[in-house]
Amino acid sequence: MTNLPVRLLIAASGTGGHLFPAIATANQLKDYHIEWEGEPHRLGTQLVPSQYPLHTISVEGFQQKLGLGTFKVLSGLIASILQVRRILKQGKFQGLFTTGGYIAAPAIIAARSLGLPVILHESNVLPGKVARWFSRLCNVVAVGFEEGAKYFPTGKTVYVGTPVREQFLSSQSLDFSIPENVPVIAVVGGSQGAVAVNQLVRECIPAWVEAGAWIIHQTGENDPDALSIEHPQYFPMAFYNNMPGLFQRANLVISRAGAGTLTELAVTRTPSILIPYPYAADNHQVYNANVFASKGAVLVFTQAELTTEKLQNEVLKLLKSPENLEKMAVGAESLAVKDSANQLANLVRQFLNRKSADN
Repeated sequence: MTNLPVRLLIAASGTGGHLFPAIATANQLKDYHIEWEGEPHRLGTQLVPSQYPLHTISVEGFQQKLGLGTFKVLSGLIASILQVRRILKQGKFQGLFTTGGYIAAPAIIAARSLGLPVILHESNVLPGKVARWFSRLCNVVAVGFEEGAKYFPTGKTVYVGTPVREQFLSSQSLDFSIPENVPVIAVVGGSQGAVAVNQLVRECIPAWVEAGAWIIHQTGENDPDALSIEHPQYFPMAFYNNMPGLFQRANLVISRAGAGTLTELAVTRTPSILIPYPYAADNHQVYNANVFASKGAVLVFTQAELTTEKLQNEVLKLLKSPENLEKMAVGAESLAVKDSANQLANLVRQFLNRKSADN
């Protein structure tokens, strides 16, 4: 009798924070047959189809207060559950892996209604609503931060860190003509950019370049002033693909505090200044940033308190203090789980192989 590969459906959509850990985990399961559940018009439609078959379903958020819109959300959820059930049954899948977000809700309910094991990964310290609400239905919840376990049912969690793309774990070069011994500042606002941070940074650039720094600035696509400054030591761009090379070369990163970015900073042992996104759900980026601050890996400032003068001077102080930057690098590295993708893949195997053996 031929041993057919275990069939796994992955539900991950939205931002890179949900997609990249799922892709990194999937890459560790090369002997599995994997298909993907995503949402139309999201980042996954660009990243997934070249690697895995993609099924798209429409899912609405759960942020609305009770009212007429509630019925629409619930009816949409029911339709999505039925759609995922069809995908699971027709594909003869043996389990579900999800990284949370709205798409996880119908996926978890559908999988459990069919008696399939569900493995959930939550990368943030403070879990999202869907992860908190539906974690009891999951067989296991893998957490990216040890501090996140307290938000889930006792005995349900396993600490594995958050997987990163393989390129972050190997030496990468930076494709810019930058001298070897100059300080490099990287500014990243997440996949959407950060216009408020961009404005502060641009006001600091004259002082930083005068101090000898070179700046690589990922501005995002929504900043009308992205190209307003020209200087041979300043490289603005809407999007930059080689983040592994950038983080490995940078002496200092200025960033939001998404869990995915922080994990990348940890594995590349890169010091950073964090400005948590003030409108993130439940202010969850602050929780992430505080864990890194507790290890001395970062400086954290709220967007409201940060002025041009403060940002300019904090960066200059760090660039003049290699010993402080090294202490921050050591603190960041202490939070790295470099085999996270392998740990998470083994967790998936533990539950799905058990299910396969039972059939």
